[in-house]
Amino acid sequence: QVQLVESGGGLVQPGGSLRLSCAASGNIFQVYTMGWHRQAPGKQRELVATIHSSGSTNIADSVKGRFTISRDNAKNTVYLQMNSLKPEDTAVYYCNAIINYSGISSSNWGQGTQVTVSS
Repeated sequence: QVQLVESGGGLVQPGGSLRLSCAASGNIFQVYTMGWHRQAPGKQRELVATIHSSGSTNIADSVKGRFTISRDNAKNTVYLQMNSLKPEDTAVYYCNAIINYSGISSSNWGQGTQVTVSS
């Protein structure tokens, strides 16, 4: 069994910053790609950023230059530093990780953390 636990969401004013964290735990053999997706009310879930275990990243154009993704492989943790936040960044942010455990690789999701950007 694998768990992804997210933290760091909240309410912030436009132009502010937040840092999200997501830690994977359980009987983990290896964690491959980790990333963040978000879903705003009435919209489909969209990719925000991903990072491979090698360190290579993929950042959505809508957040490029404002958001940074990083990870600590020793802690199986991924971070999303969000700067210059805009009201349109308001969404539930979900952590995702491709994890090999017990010889099986699968996609795993966290429970989501709310980010609200509002004055």
